[in-house]
Amino acid sequence: MSDHAETVIRLNPADNLVIALADLPKGAVPAGLDLPTVQAIPRGHKIASRPIAKGEAVLRYGQIIGQAMEDIAAGAHIHSHNLGMGPHTDDYAIGSECRPLPALPTRTFMGYHRADGQVGTRNYIGILTSVNCSGSVARFIAEAAEKDPELAALPNIDGFVPIVHSTGCGMSGVNEGYETLMRTLKGYARNANFAGILLVGLGCEVMQVPDLVGQGRLRPDGNFRYMTIQQTGGTRATIAAGLKVLREMAEVASKAVRAPAPVSKLIIGLQCGGSDGYSGITANPALGHASDLLVQMGGTTILSETPEIYGAEHLLTRRAVSREVGEKLIERIHWWEDYTARNGGEMDNNPSPGNKKGGLTTILEKSLGAVAKGGTAPLVGVYKFAEPITTPGFTYMDSPGYDPCSVTGQIASGATMIVFTTGRGSVSGYKPSPCIKLATNSEMYARMAEDMDINCGDILTSGVSITAKGAEILDKIIAVASGEHTLSEQLGFGGAEFVPWQIGAVM
Repeated sequence: MSDHAETVIRLNPADNLVIALADLPKGAVPAGLDLPTVQAIPRGHKIASRPIAKGEAVLRYGQIIGQAMEDIAAGAHIHSHNLGMGPHTDDYAIGSECRPLPALPTRTFMGYHRADGQVGTRNYIGILTSVNCSGSVARFIAEAAEKDPELAALPNIDGFVPIVHSTGCGMSGVNEGYETLMRTLKGYARNANFAGILLVGLGCEVMQVPDLVGQGRLRPDGNFRYMTIQQTGGTRATIAAGLKVLREMAEVASKAVRAPAPVSKLIIGLQCGGSDGYSGITANPALGHASDLLVQMGGTTILSETPEIYGAEHLLTRRAVSREVGEKLIERIHWWEDYTARNGGEMDNNPSPGNKKGGLTTILEKSLGAVAKGGTAPLVGVYKFAEPITTPGFTYMDSPGYDPCSVTGQIASGATMIVFTTGRGSVSGYKPSPCIKLATNSEMYARMAEDMDINCGDILTSGVSITAKGAEILDKIIAVASGEHTLSEQLGFGGAEFVPWQIGAVM
């Protein structure tokens, strides 16, 4: 049936399946498969390219993505009904494929230079909360600031961002969850995209403001203030006091101007969400190439979402620059296996219903595609959630796979921009760091063009190369870092996506 020529793709010669690039009816004989489909196959889904026996490993990207749960005929649909989890490699071979990439001439962007040497891509003032109980007041202060004519007259300020969350009390003050929240709040206070921070607490919470402030200032530039609602005299008094403080801080923040900076000062969070069968073919490897280009220019990229690299972590440990780095990642995998077990979960409970509808079947398959966002550069560091990233290059930060939570950790770790691939069509933004959205397929891009910054579907529909698309993504990163607004910024996203990782009992 020539009508369906060029509608499948084989990703690795070792694979015993191909991927449908269009909806195929039963009996179609697409080029590249050369045998009829046993049933209708949705685009993005897998087709057996030869008979696969029950118990046999199913291969995609040349890697095991699961085992056949029954005999699968050539031309048959491979999905949840006949593919399940099976043994996968734990041959971590730390450092065996660590190959430094050649340095490239640096490029520059126009950023905000901070007192500690960091360079921001935005110039916000944040109203950070220690506890949910101060969240509404923080929002009231931000709303008052946005309406204030004195503040509106000041140049160079991108806005006032209330950082509101659902925790900070009803928790232990000594456990891992407390330490994680502490790191997250401190990380936001220090992010280079903030020109100043006002910290607002209630007064009686577990996450005490004096403990957050500690013995020294949270910000080296000193543009930091704090108050509690109880000590200030209640809601109206705190709004008035907060507005007065913001006027003082804004005078300082407005003096910041964009100036040239090397891209080595960029810290980029790599994310994917609402993935589909095209994610590991188009947008993720293209973002991986852009990550490599940034690293070759001295920049820093952060891969995360530990449950979504599960089964593919060996591809990262083999790129580790040292045994210590490789073992840190393995330790995080083991932590997650224990964490999910004691909470009645399991590491292979992904993909989500939307992922499955898009063609992904097992977490192994999803993980292999997700890891592609990390390119090929050596893995130079592994960090806990919200730990400051101190090593330039390609890094890993442990996080849940839940996108807003994972991005929250990356921003706390220092990310001044997020690049987010999606196949189903995730819509979100993450103040203070702008978010570039990459569509994995042209059909979704056309349907949601107002939300998607770049279409990577043309890698398949128009033959654009991965390297060309990676270069396009890098150009977009530099433009956005220099002030160009992303579509999620234009739509006003970023006020609801601060989601700290809650670990432990809520009491």
